[in-house]
Amino acid sequence: MLFTNLHKQTKLEMEIDCVLEIMSTLPPDSKEYTTITDNLEKLYKVKNESKKGVVSRDTIVVVVGNLLGIVLILGYERANIITTKAIQFVLRGRV
Repeated sequence: MLFTNLHKQTKLEMEIDCVLEIMSTLPPDSKEYTTITDNLEKLYKVKNESKKGVVSRDTIVVVVGNLLGIVLILGYERANIITTKAIQFVLRGRV
């Protein structure tokens, strides 16, 4: 893997970890456990809503790599070094 995942925990993620630690000390049939479970669901909903619209680093690297490849191939075609269709070299996107 080219990039190491250096992920700094946000305050929200630290709070989720704290709630999970508290839950591990409580019996599953207690009232507190049920309350904490509800709170944990709310925290995960907030976390998922805050992630919307964030593009991953891997996606950006793939897009930049594809664009760079297209530019290089078109440059070679313009210089008449090779004559081929540049679009055949583009990676197919996964849908």
